[in-house]
Amino acid sequence: MEAYLQFRTYLICLLFVLPFGSAMADDEAAKYPETVSLFKNAGESGTFFDNSYGYAIFPTIGKGAIGIGGAYGKGRVYAQGEHVGDTSMTQLSIGFSLGGQGYSEIIFFEDQRAFDEFTGGNFEFGADASAVAITAAAGATARTSGSSTAASGGKKNATTKGSYHKGMATFTVVKGGAMFEAGVAGQKFSYTPK
Repeated sequence: MEAYLQFRTYLICLLFVLPFGSAMADDEAAKYPETVSLFKNAGESGTFFDNSYGYAIFPTIGKGAIGIGGAYGKGRVYAQGEHVGDTSMTQLSIGFSLGGQGYSEIIFFEDQRAFDEFTGGNFEFGADASAVAITAAAGATARTSGSSTAASGGKKNATTKGSYHKGMATFTVVKGGAMFEAGVAGQKFSYTPK
């Protein structure tokens, strides 16, 4: 009898979730062009689209911590304008960190060597990795691995300054929440070709 009740509960949940699954997939697919547009219109990050071999984009990465923290997000990888595969990011942090945050992230690949390094297996940002934080609210300040960037105005006119480091340049836009630590060091990526 108990097995029957568990099966029935599972079936009812499945029936409620299935109609929304395709809508969620459509919403998820729509997030990629929106996020690309956000970074194209956000100051200097927009110039990287014209001078990079490709990029990996994550519409939403969720991060939370109370001492020990973690982050996760799914993304897509593009080479010369074409969607070539999917990626996911995980991060574990130990140390003084507190809060929760949602943010978008883009990683530009300067050349094919950097692209191949990222897509060649399990790639990880080392301790020297940092991101340029693009602030979305007037007068806001976002912290990134030891440096901070402030910009006034909205998402479309944020002032940013970034450059390639070891063939990659990373930008983030905070979507919501507050967190003491928001670095990219320790992020691990997996890649699946399309």
